[in-house]
Amino acid sequence: MQPFPCSVCQQLLFFDNSTCLRCGSRLGYLPDDRQLVAVRAVEGGLERSDGTPGLYRPCENRLVARCNWLIPVDDPAPLCASCRLTTIRPNDTDIDSLGAFADAEAAKRRLIHQLMELGLRIDEEHGVSFELLSSRGRNVITGHDSGVITLDLSESDDAHREFVRQQLGEPYRTVLGHLRHEIGHYFWGRLVLETDHLDAFRSLFGDERAPYDAALEQHYSSIAVVDWSSNFVSQYATMHPWEDWAETFAHYLHIHAGLATAASIGLTVGEPARSAGHAAWSTRDDIKIGPMVQSWLGLTIALNEMERSIGQSDLYPFVLSPVVVEKLDFVHRAIASGVTS
Repeated sequence: MQPFPCSVCQQLLFFDNSTCLRCGSRLGYLPDDRQLVAVRAVEGGLERSDGTPGLYRPCENRLVARCNWLIPVDDPAPLCASCRLTTIRPNDTDIDSLGAFADAEAAKRRLIHQLMELGLRIDEEHGVSFELLSSRGRNVITGHDSGVITLDLSESDDAHREFVRQQLGEPYRTVLGHLRHEIGHYFWGRLVLETDHLDAFRSLFGDERAPYDAALEQHYSSIAVVDWSSNFVSQYATMHPWEDWAETFAHYLHIHAGLATAASIGLTVGEPARSAGHAAWSTRDDIKIGPMVQSWLGLTIALNEMERSIGQSDLYPFVLSPVVVEKLDFVHRAIASGVTS
Protein backbone atom coordinates (compact mmCIF):
# COMPACT_ATOMS: atom_id res chain seq x y z
CA MET A 1 0.00 0.00 0.00
CA GLN A 2 1.55 3.24 -1.12
CA PRO A 3 1.74 6.29 1.16
CA PHE A 4 0.06 9.52 0.11
CA PRO A 5 1.28 13.14 0.43
CA CYS A 6 -0.92 15.62 2.28
CA SER A 7 -2.12 18.14 -0.29
CA VAL A 8 -1.84 20.92 2.32
CA CYS A 9 1.57 20.34 3.95
CA GLN A 10 3.07 17.35 2.03
CA GLN A 11 3.26 15.27 5.21
CA LEU A 12 3.48 11.53 4.54
CA LEU A 13 0.05 9.94 4.96
CA PHE A 14 -1.05 6.33 5.11
CA PHE A 15 -4.13 4.56 3.83
CA ASP A 16 -6.00 4.37 7.16
CA ASN A 17 -5.28 7.95 8.28
CA SER A 18 -8.22 10.26 8.95
CA THR A 19 -6.24 13.31 10.15
CA CYS A 20 -2.92 14.79 9.09
CA LEU A 21 -0.77 14.91 12.22
CA ARG A 22 1.27 17.87 10.94
CA CYS A 23 -1.32 20.37 9.74
CA GLY A 24 -4.46 18.87 11.28
CA SER A 25 -6.31 18.59 7.98
CA ARG A 26 -9.20 16.18 7.79
CA LEU A 27 -8.54 13.30 5.40
CA GLY A 28 -10.73 11.06 3.29
CA TYR A 29 -10.25 8.32 0.73
CA LEU A 30 -11.81 8.64 -2.72
CA PRO A 31 -12.26 5.12 -4.15
CA ASP A 32 -12.89 6.25 -7.72
CA ASP A 33 -9.60 8.17 -7.71
CA ARG A 34 -7.81 5.69 -5.37
CA GLN A 35 -6.43 8.68 -3.47
CA LEU A 36 -6.29 9.79 0.15
CA VAL A 37 -6.97 13.53 0.11
CA ALA A 38 -7.19 16.44 2.52
CA VAL A 39 -10.70 17.91 2.73
CA ARG A 40 -12.36 20.90 4.39
CA ALA A 41 -15.92 21.64 5.39
CA VAL A 42 -17.89 23.97 3.12
CA GLU A 43 -21.56 24.64 2.63
CA GLY A 44 -23.19 21.44 1.44
CA GLY A 45 -20.42 19.01 2.34
CA LEU A 46 -16.67 18.49 2.14
CA GLU A 47 -14.42 19.72 -0.65
CA ARG A 48 -10.85 18.80 -1.51
CA SER A 49 -8.29 21.18 -0.05
CA ASP A 50 -6.35 21.22 -3.32
CA GLY A 51 -9.30 22.87 -5.10
CA THR A 52 -10.31 19.88 -7.23
CA PRO A 53 -14.07 20.22 -7.90
CA GLY A 54 -16.52 17.95 -6.10
CA LEU A 55 -18.50 17.73 -2.88
CA TYR A 56 -18.40 14.72 -0.58
CA ARG A 57 -19.67 13.45 2.75
CA PRO A 58 -18.23 10.87 5.12
CA CYS A 59 -19.34 7.26 5.26
CA GLU A 60 -21.81 6.65 8.08
CA ASN A 61 -19.51 3.89 9.33
CA ARG A 62 -16.73 6.38 10.05
CA LEU A 63 -16.93 5.61 13.78
CA VAL A 64 -18.09 2.01 14.09
CA ALA A 65 -15.81 0.75 11.30
CA ARG A 66 -13.13 3.47 11.58
CA CYS A 67 -13.91 4.16 7.92
CA ASN A 68 -12.26 7.15 6.23
CA TRP A 69 -13.85 6.68 2.80
CA LEU A 70 -15.87 9.48 1.22
CA ILE A 71 -19.11 9.47 -0.78
CA PRO A 72 -20.19 12.03 -3.40
CA VAL A 73 -22.98 14.15 -1.94
CA ASP A 74 -25.32 13.21 -4.79
CA ASP A 75 -24.96 9.48 -3.96
CA PRO A 76 -28.04 8.51 -1.91
CA ALA A 77 -26.30 5.54 -0.25
CA PRO A 78 -25.42 6.15 3.42
CA LEU A 79 -22.36 3.90 3.24
CA CYS A 80 -19.22 4.01 1.12
CA ALA A 81 -18.37 1.61 -1.70
CA SER A 82 -16.63 -0.73 0.73
CA CYS A 83 -18.97 -0.67 3.72
CA ARG A 84 -22.09 -1.18 1.61
CA LEU A 85 -20.78 -4.59 0.53
CA THR A 86 -21.11 -5.84 4.11
CA THR A 87 -24.62 -7.24 4.46
CA ILE A 88 -24.32 -8.77 7.95
CA ARG A 89 -22.32 -7.37 10.84
CA PRO A 90 -22.48 -7.31 14.66
CA ASN A 91 -25.23 -5.29 16.27
CA ASP A 92 -24.19 -1.93 17.67
CA THR A 93 -24.95 -3.27 21.15
CA ASP A 94 -22.46 -6.15 20.69
CA ILE A 95 -19.60 -4.15 22.11
CA ASP A 96 -17.26 -7.14 22.36
CA SER A 97 -17.44 -7.77 18.60
CA LEU A 98 -17.30 -4.21 17.27
CA GLY A 99 -13.52 -3.89 17.57
CA ALA A 100 -13.04 -7.08 15.54
CA PHE A 101 -15.59 -5.81 13.03
CA ALA A 102 -13.65 -2.56 12.57
CA ASP A 103 -10.42 -4.52 12.05
CA ALA A 104 -12.09 -6.72 9.42
CA GLU A 105 -13.49 -3.69 7.61
CA ALA A 106 -10.04 -2.09 7.55
CA ALA A 107 -8.64 -5.23 5.90
CA LYS A 108 -11.54 -5.28 3.43
CA ARG A 109 -10.85 -1.69 2.39
CA ARG A 110 -7.24 -2.64 1.63
CA LEU A 111 -8.46 -5.60 -0.41
CA ILE A 112 -10.88 -3.49 -2.45
CA HIS A 113 -8.25 -0.79 -3.07
CA GLN A 114 -5.82 -3.40 -4.38
CA LEU A 115 -8.42 -5.04 -6.59
CA MET A 116 -9.22 -1.66 -8.11
CA GLU A 117 -5.50 -1.09 -8.68
CA LEU A 118 -5.47 -4.36 -10.64
CA GLY A 119 -8.58 -3.41 -12.59
CA LEU A 120 -10.78 -5.96 -10.81
CA ARG A 121 -13.79 -4.12 -9.50
CA ILE A 122 -16.24 -5.69 -7.08
CA ASP A 123 -19.55 -4.05 -6.23
CA GLU A 124 -23.22 -4.87 -5.79
CA GLU A 125 -23.62 -5.41 -9.53
CA HIS A 126 -21.07 -8.23 -9.42
CA GLY A 127 -22.99 -10.04 -6.68
CA VAL A 128 -20.22 -9.79 -4.07
CA SER A 129 -21.11 -9.33 -0.41
CA PHE A 130 -19.47 -9.87 2.96
CA GLU A 131 -20.91 -11.36 6.14
CA LEU A 132 -18.73 -10.43 9.12
CA LEU A 133 -19.97 -12.60 11.97
CA SER A 134 -18.96 -13.17 15.55
CA SER A 135 -18.63 -16.85 16.48
CA ARG A 136 -19.46 -16.20 20.13
CA GLY A 137 -22.35 -18.54 20.89
CA ARG A 138 -22.59 -19.97 17.35
CA ASN A 139 -20.56 -21.76 14.74
CA VAL A 140 -19.19 -19.50 11.98
CA ILE A 141 -17.12 -20.92 9.14
CA THR A 142 -14.99 -18.55 7.10
CA GLY A 143 -15.63 -19.25 3.44
CA HIS A 144 -17.14 -18.31 0.09
CA ASP A 145 -20.43 -19.29 -1.49
CA SER A 146 -21.62 -17.81 -4.79
CA GLY A 147 -20.11 -14.39 -4.16
CA VAL A 148 -20.93 -14.26 -0.44
CA ILE A 149 -17.78 -14.13 1.68
CA THR A 150 -18.19 -15.06 5.33
CA LEU A 151 -15.54 -14.17 7.91
CA ASP A 152 -15.40 -15.37 11.49
CA LEU A 153 -14.55 -12.20 13.41
CA SER A 154 -12.59 -14.21 15.96
CA GLU A 155 -9.85 -14.14 13.30
CA SER A 156 -9.29 -10.52 14.35
CA ASP A 157 -8.22 -11.70 17.80
CA ASP A 158 -4.44 -12.15 17.82
CA ALA A 159 -4.39 -14.90 20.44
CA HIS A 160 -7.12 -16.95 18.74
CA ARG A 161 -5.59 -16.54 15.30
CA GLU A 162 -2.14 -17.57 16.53
CA PHE A 163 -3.60 -20.63 18.27
CA VAL A 164 -5.35 -21.75 15.09
CA ARG A 165 -2.24 -21.02 13.01
CA GLN A 166 -0.16 -23.31 15.20
CA GLN A 167 -2.83 -26.00 15.28
CA LEU A 168 -2.95 -26.07 11.47
CA GLY A 169 0.79 -25.69 10.99
CA GLU A 170 0.42 -22.56 8.86
CA PRO A 171 3.40 -20.23 8.26
CA TYR A 172 1.16 -17.20 8.75
CA ARG A 173 -2.51 -16.33 9.22
CA THR A 174 -4.08 -12.87 8.84
CA VAL A 175 -7.51 -11.34 8.31
CA LEU A 176 -6.35 -9.76 5.04
CA GLY A 177 -5.00 -13.12 3.94
CA HIS A 178 -8.39 -14.73 4.59
CA LEU A 179 -10.16 -12.08 2.53
CA ARG A 180 -7.68 -12.41 -0.33
CA HIS A 181 -8.16 -16.18 -0.33
CA GLU A 182 -11.97 -16.03 -0.30
CA ILE A 183 -12.18 -13.36 -2.99
CA GLY A 184 -9.94 -15.66 -5.01
CA HIS A 185 -12.73 -18.25 -4.99
CA TYR A 186 -15.08 -15.62 -6.38
CA PHE A 187 -12.63 -14.60 -9.12
CA TRP A 188 -12.15 -18.20 -10.19
CA GLY A 189 -15.58 -17.91 -11.76
CA ARG A 190 -14.87 -14.60 -13.48
CA LEU A 191 -11.28 -15.21 -14.55
CA VAL A 192 -11.27 -18.95 -15.26
CA LEU A 193 -14.66 -20.66 -15.45
CA GLU A 194 -16.25 -18.01 -17.66
CA THR A 195 -13.20 -17.70 -19.94
CA ASP A 196 -11.13 -19.81 -22.31
CA HIS A 197 -8.56 -20.48 -19.54
CA LEU A 198 -10.38 -23.50 -18.12
CA ASP A 199 -8.46 -26.21 -19.95
CA ALA A 200 -5.12 -24.60 -19.05
CA PHE A 201 -6.29 -24.33 -15.45
CA ARG A 202 -7.12 -28.03 -15.26
CA SER A 203 -3.78 -28.95 -16.79
CA LEU A 204 -1.90 -26.94 -14.17
CA PHE A 205 -4.07 -27.01 -11.03
CA GLY A 206 -6.07 -30.21 -11.58
CA ASP A 207 -9.70 -30.99 -12.37
CA GLU A 208 -11.98 -28.94 -10.13
CA ARG A 209 -14.84 -31.36 -10.81
CA ALA A 210 -13.29 -33.76 -8.28
CA PRO A 211 -15.71 -34.14 -5.29
CA TYR A 212 -14.94 -31.30 -2.90
CA ASP A 213 -16.40 -32.87 0.25
CA ALA A 214 -14.27 -35.98 -0.17
CA ALA A 215 -11.18 -33.82 -0.70
CA LEU A 216 -12.00 -31.82 2.42
CA GLU A 217 -12.41 -34.94 4.53
CA GLN A 218 -9.15 -36.40 3.26
CA HIS A 219 -7.26 -33.17 3.88
CA TYR A 220 -8.25 -33.02 7.53
CA SER A 221 -7.51 -36.70 8.11
CA SER A 222 -4.08 -37.90 9.14
CA ILE A 223 -3.03 -38.43 5.54
CA ALA A 224 -0.06 -36.17 4.76
CA VAL A 225 1.05 -34.93 1.37
CA VAL A 226 4.74 -35.68 0.86
CA ASP A 227 6.85 -32.67 -0.16
CA TRP A 228 3.89 -30.46 -0.98
CA SER A 229 6.17 -27.40 -1.34
CA SER A 230 7.42 -28.70 -4.70
CA ASN A 231 4.03 -28.15 -6.31
CA PHE A 232 1.93 -25.97 -4.00
CA VAL A 233 2.27 -22.61 -2.30
CA SER A 234 0.79 -23.96 0.95
CA GLN A 235 -0.32 -27.25 2.45
CA TYR A 236 -3.95 -26.13 2.31
CA ALA A 237 -3.58 -25.69 -1.46
CA THR A 238 -3.12 -29.46 -1.78
CA MET A 239 -6.71 -30.13 -0.75
CA HIS A 240 -8.52 -29.39 -4.03
CA PRO A 241 -7.87 -27.44 -7.27
CA TRP A 242 -10.25 -24.72 -6.08
CA GLU A 243 -8.20 -24.24 -2.93
CA ASP A 244 -4.96 -24.36 -4.90
CA TRP A 245 -6.25 -21.53 -7.08
CA ALA A 246 -7.49 -19.48 -4.11
CA GLU A 247 -4.22 -19.88 -2.21
CA THR A 248 -2.20 -19.00 -5.30
CA PHE A 249 -4.46 -16.02 -6.09
CA ALA A 250 -4.08 -14.74 -2.52
CA HIS A 251 -0.32 -15.17 -2.71
CA TYR A 252 -0.25 -13.21 -5.97
CA LEU A 253 -2.05 -10.38 -4.17
CA HIS A 254 0.49 -10.56 -1.34
CA ILE A 255 3.37 -10.24 -3.82
CA HIS A 256 1.70 -7.47 -5.80
CA ALA A 257 0.96 -5.44 -2.65
CA GLY A 258 4.40 -5.97 -1.17
CA LEU A 259 6.21 -4.86 -4.30
CA ALA A 260 3.91 -1.86 -4.76
CA THR A 261 4.57 -0.72 -1.20
CA ALA A 262 8.32 -1.20 -1.56
CA ALA A 263 8.37 0.77 -4.81
CA SER A 264 6.29 3.61 -3.37
CA ILE A 265 8.69 4.19 -0.48
CA GLY A 266 11.82 3.78 -2.58
CA LEU A 267 12.85 0.43 -1.11
CA THR A 268 14.96 -1.40 -3.67
CA VAL A 269 17.31 -4.38 -3.48
CA GLY A 270 20.28 -4.77 -5.78
CA GLU A 271 22.43 -7.85 -6.15
CA PRO A 272 20.24 -10.27 -4.11
CA ALA A 273 17.41 -9.74 -6.57
CA ARG A 274 19.61 -10.86 -9.46
CA SER A 275 20.89 -13.96 -7.67
CA ALA A 276 17.63 -15.14 -6.13
CA GLY A 277 16.01 -16.64 -9.20
CA HIS A 278 15.50 -20.23 -10.33
CA ALA A 279 16.93 -20.97 -13.79
CA ALA A 280 14.06 -23.41 -14.32
CA TRP A 281 11.65 -20.52 -14.79
CA SER A 282 13.65 -17.29 -14.99
CA THR A 283 14.84 -18.08 -18.52
CA ARG A 284 11.46 -19.21 -19.87
CA ASP A 285 9.91 -16.74 -22.30
CA ASP A 286 6.41 -18.07 -21.55
CA ILE A 287 6.65 -17.12 -17.86
CA LYS A 288 5.61 -13.46 -17.95
CA ILE A 289 5.69 -13.05 -14.16
CA GLY A 290 9.44 -13.79 -14.03
CA PRO A 291 10.72 -10.22 -13.39
CA MET A 292 8.05 -9.69 -10.73
CA VAL A 293 8.99 -12.86 -8.88
CA GLN A 294 12.69 -12.06 -9.25
CA SER A 295 12.18 -8.67 -7.58
CA TRP A 296 10.02 -10.26 -4.88
CA LEU A 297 12.57 -12.93 -4.01
CA GLY A 298 15.32 -10.35 -3.75
CA LEU A 299 13.20 -8.13 -1.52
CA THR A 300 12.11 -10.96 0.76
CA ILE A 301 15.65 -12.32 1.12
CA ALA A 302 16.68 -8.89 2.38
CA LEU A 303 13.65 -8.56 4.67
CA ASN A 304 14.18 -12.02 6.13
CA GLU A 305 17.79 -11.17 6.89
CA MET A 306 16.65 -7.94 8.54
CA GLU A 307 14.25 -9.92 10.73
CA ARG A 308 16.97 -12.37 11.71
CA SER A 309 19.34 -9.53 12.53
CA ILE A 310 17.00 -8.39 15.31
CA GLY A 311 16.19 -11.91 16.51
CA GLN A 312 12.82 -12.30 14.81
CA SER A 313 11.56 -15.15 12.64
CA ASP A 314 11.39 -14.78 8.87
CA LEU A 315 8.90 -12.24 7.57
CA TYR A 316 8.39 -14.36 4.44
CA PRO A 317 8.58 -18.09 5.26
CA PHE A 318 7.72 -19.40 1.79
CA VAL A 319 9.55 -21.19 -1.00
CA LEU A 320 8.41 -20.49 -4.56
CA SER A 321 9.15 -23.63 -6.53
CA PRO A 322 9.16 -23.59 -10.37
CA VAL A 323 5.68 -25.17 -10.38
CA VAL A 324 4.34 -22.54 -7.96
CA VAL A 325 5.84 -19.78 -10.10
CA GLU A 326 4.07 -21.27 -13.12
CA LYS A 327 0.78 -21.19 -11.19
CA LEU A 328 1.41 -17.60 -10.13
CA ASP A 329 2.06 -16.80 -13.78
CA PHE A 330 -1.31 -18.32 -14.70
CA VAL A 331 -3.00 -16.02 -12.14
CA HIS A 332 -1.00 -13.08 -13.48
CA ARG A 333 -2.13 -13.72 -17.06
CA ALA A 334 -5.73 -14.44 -16.04
CA ILE A 335 -5.94 -11.10 -14.24
CA ALA A 336 -4.35 -9.25 -17.16
CA SER A 337 -6.91 -10.70 -19.58
CA GLY A 338 -9.88 -10.21 -17.27
CA VAL A 339 -9.61 -6.64 -16.02
CA THR A 340 -12.87 -4.75 -15.81
CA SER A 341 -11.66 -1.18 -15.75
